Amino acid sequence: MKTFLKSSTLAVALIALVIACTRVPITGRKQLSLISNAQIMGMSFTSYKEFLDSNKVVSNGKDAEMIRRVGNRIKTAVENYLIQNNYSQVIDGYQWQFELVQSKDLNAWCMPGGKVVFYTGILPICQNEEGVAVVMGHEIAHAIASHGAERMSQAYVAQGITTAAAVGGMIATKNEQNGQIIGQVVGAITTGAYVLPNSRKQESEADKLGLIFMAMAGYNPQNSVEFWQRMAKAGQGGQKPPQWLSTHPSDETRISNLNALMPKAMAYYQAYNK
Repeated sequence: MKTFLKSSTLAVALIALVIACTRVPITGRKQLSLISNAQIMGMSFTSYKEFLDSNKVVSNGKDAEMIRRVGNRIKTAVENYLIQNNYSQVIDGYQWQFELVQSKDLNAWCMPGGKVVFYTGILPICQNEEGVAVVMGHEIAHAIASHGAERMSQAYVAQGITTAAAVGGMIATKNEQNGQIIGQVVGAITTGAYVLPNSRKQESEADKLGLIFMAMAGYNPQNSVEFWQRMAKAGQGGQKPPQWLSTHPSDETRISNLNALMPKAMAYYQAYNK
């Protein structure tokens, strides 16, 4: 049984890795890509419209104007950088949009294709336009790095490994319930050893790219440390899981990484804002 499970899970993983690996612009990290941005973009645009239709969009006022202003500045910086470095294909088909939505949630996101939403709840943590630029750069970085498509690809692999383990266990033990149990155990191990570490890696990568994007757009990246310190303080009321069980790096790890990246980010800021 062990041999069968091992060969099945390895086969699924190896097939996925052989089929499609791409590199993230700027960082050069290899990423799994079983679904293209073009495939996911149509779903993104539809979901974005449905979300806006079912939520209260803040279209007017200084906050809405600030979200659009910051978004467009970072959009321009990102597009210029990608064109200059022969990565313009990364944003093929993008339809940029920046919207503010009424919600108490401390959140913002950017869907594949440049569809951005900021919740009003995060604005007090941002405090000002520089803080908004920190979040905007981070969220746009997720889209530019194709993290959405990568996460879907990883989910396919994880599901394939879990299914292979369940089927293999059922065949080996001649018992459907045993197969399900084995599948659940392997699924939990796959999540802890593969899915969560990659999610934390994507978050750290978005921090890195976000620093560069906001710097190129004329926002001082040093403001990122203070923003994430405020976010950490805002989240102190809830019990957080240990880092190895989380989709995000710990607050301490994130801030430490930002400080380490700051010299490079400041070099971009000074070069693009002479």
